[in-house]
Amino acid sequence: MLNVPSQSFPGSSSQQRVSSGGRSKVPLKQGRSLMDWIRLTKSGKDLTGLKGRLIEVTEEELKKHNKRDDCWICIRGFVYNVSPYMEYHPGGEEELMRAAGSDGTDLFDQVHRWVNYESMLKECLVGRMAVKPAVPKDNHEEKKLLNGMLPKSQVTDPLAKEGPSSPSYDWFQTDALVTIVIYTKQKDINLDSVIADHRDDSFRAETVIKDYSYLIHIALSHEIQEDFSVRVVENVGKIEIVLKKKENTSWKCLGHPLENHNSLIPKKDTGLYYRKCQLISKEDVTHDTKLFCLMLPPSTHLQVPTGQHVYFKLTITGTEIVKPYTPVSGSLFSEFKEPVLPNNKYIYFLIKIYPAGLFTPELDHLQIGDYVSVSNPEGNFKISQFQELEDLFLLAAGTGFTPMVKVLSYALTNIPSLRFDLEFVLSAPTSEWNGKRGYISPALLSEFLKRSLDTSKVLICICGPVPFTEQGMKLLHDLNFSKDEIHSFTA
Repeated sequence: MLNVPSQSFPGSSSQQRVSSGGRSKVPLKQGRSLMDWIRLTKSGKDLTGLKGRLIEVTEEELKKHNKRDDCWICIRGFVYNVSPYMEYHPGGEEELMRAAGSDGTDLFDQVHRWVNYESMLKECLVGRMAVKPAVPKDNHEEKKLLNGMLPKSQVTDPLAKEGPSSPSYDWFQTDALVTIVIYTKQKDINLDSVIADHRDDSFRAETVIKDYSYLIHIALSHEIQEDFSVRVVENVGKIEIVLKKKENTSWKCLGHPLENHNSLIPKKDTGLYYRKCQLISKEDVTHDTKLFCLMLPPSTHLQVPTGQHVYFKLTITGTEIVKPYTPVSGSLFSEFKEPVLPNNKYIYFLIKIYPAGLFTPELDHLQIGDYVSVSNPEGNFKISQFQELEDLFLLAAGTGFTPMVKVLSYALTNIPSLRFDLEFVLSAPTSEWNGKRGYISPALLSEFLKRSLDTSKVLICICGPVPFTEQGMKLLHDLNFSKDEIHSFTA
């Protein structure tokens, strides 16, 4: 695997590690880890300065709190005093100060929409933004707008005009079945595009259409069985979801609409939705890496697209912690004995356990039969990047290997012209190692990344620790590979 020479980056005593594109990370002081923050929130200390009171915050009041030692930020209509969190923030104080005294919802969504800020900052909650009246453009009736929490119609409609045509749905029934039909009006829809969950009496089906999500969210009028089926007619973009009735009675209606039902909104504006998945097996791969097999609930349809990841959520010492992981193929290890169940109900993860970490030791302590919450798929990798592809290069360091597994499998299956070659490069090999050694460098990349033709279409995927990815991106640009020819996997 490729690695990075430590001297190429700021040392642990540096004030800042600068990202070449995206979020910056700052070395935290001793005693300022995530676990230290959790301990502080459990200490009973008044972190808001309001002695437990919740207040209504006006825009004028919010603007006053814009200093490091007095910093309030609004996220989705709720105001938090983040001053106590400054030294614990991995992105550094400057990142938080960008939203000081203002609505930081958009900035938060750009950087880490997946973070469960409600849990992380619950002891810093100051209150809610005050509702202010606003006159709509049509001047008909006065409506109320809430900072960071605009009504769906006003968020959805203008954006939907810029995106795909709005889908529609219908339903029909027989004595035993109810079929929900979604007309996406798109031809590039497949089973990966649909995520469906039945929980209690509600049914939720999200269809990913380019960079948008179309949601069906209904409180069903009658009970259904746990399992259901999903079918996609790809050439017309039609989705059929077949539900099994518990009783063979005629339904007068499908049910009642729930939050965001029948809406088309940008994917970046949708919240993460979780379901509990059961740990089926946990196999040692190396001394510190394990293959986890999770089983989806029978009431869930979910297939993680190639190049995308999901988030795990665990409650650790009373705080919900979320981490991203990329599924791999269960056939990665031939000796692994797969349980006898439908393959599409399993998700496999190759995970390195960090003994001094916060999340992976908890994950490793899970027993067979325990549950972990798993989100909908996330990520911006598109299969369309493989179209007319002639050269594919995958650069992986450490656990950055995981997204490459499915990318490689898909490419070799669907692009027969590709030639497969593998090279290991070790940064700290033993004396017995006879292969290549060293760190990522212009000379190393120039040796491997050669187009088959001067005009060939190329894609380079890179993933690994943040310094490796950042340095690799810089070197690739220096070697005259364009932005469109490079995809970095980050979460």
